[in-house]
Amino acid sequence: MTVNLPSPAKPLKIGTRGSPLALAQAHETRARLMAAHDLPQNAFEIVVIKTTGDKVLDRPLKEIGGKGLFTREIEDDLLSGAIDIAVHSMKDMPTLQPDGLVLSCALPREDVRDAFVTLDGAAFGDLPEGAVVGTSSLRRRAQLLVRRPDLRVVEFRGNVQTRLQKLKDGVAMATFLACAGLNRLNMVEVRRQPIETSDILPAVAQGAIGIEQRSDDTNTSALLEPIHHTATGHRLAAERAFLAALDGSCETPIAGLAELTDTSIHLRGEVLRPDGSESLKDDGAAPIADAAALGHDLGQRLLSRAPTGFFDWRAA
Repeated sequence: MTVNLPSPAKPLKIGTRGSPLALAQAHETRARLMAAHDLPQNAFEIVVIKTTGDKVLDRPLKEIGGKGLFTREIEDDLLSGAIDIAVHSMKDMPTLQPDGLVLSCALPREDVRDAFVTLDGAAFGDLPEGAVVGTSSLRRRAQLLVRRPDLRVVEFRGNVQTRLQKLKDGVAMATFLACAGLNRLNMVEVRRQPIETSDILPAVAQGAIGIEQRSDDTNTSALLEPIHHTATGHRLAAERAFLAALDGSCETPIAGLAELTDTSIHLRGEVLRPDGSESLKDDGAAPIADAAALGHDLGQRLLSRAPTGFFDWRAA
């Protein structure tokens, strides 16, 4: 099909949250589209949209609505035509999109690991007994308490810069951040210890950027096709199917990571009680074409292994 390219007179409107990391991701998307179609920067307009998750910082996400808090207003603008595409951190995305929208494009994935961050660069094993660690992630909280039940975990909401300031203010001795975010922000000055995925599995889709569009917008589909990273797409298909099988959200301590070989995909998954008192893990492999089926099957296996009452807290 003939693709109608955006222009300075009619720019492609890119919707995003307004945090420095979200803007860096939108800028990366714009740069890739510019290179793919040989377009000037002013053929694109970045539109900042403030979401409920950005506005309410004094309460845990589970108390105010979960993952949709970071996407709802952006998706409303996408459906109304106020923007043409939306750029998301895929770990923030619910497993189902609103009718009329589709996640059609994934950019090459960054470092998937969590980073353990302290002001002095200390390693996780250096934390003294009873130390205070800050995180807003139920997954990180649960994984931390599985390994160190002596630690005290406090709520740490906000963007990367806000959480680093809380460390400087002495709210906690340490925190966890995604390596991907630190890399995309080029924050080389932040002292961190990357945690290998063999020690702590990351959040589902961590390090991946997804681009959402209206499902009937074939021109935008054609614009995005050259920048879609197929390998990342396969990995996300497996991980998000795993999350969907477990009915996962921001209220669910779930971790998962898919990795590719030449012909197959391997998926590791974990689900935990929020207090770190119990953790279930499993893994599996399948041909790449069966990535989503692999994720669904792994999720079902963990559900079948969960003892009575394991998921009761999700409805609490």
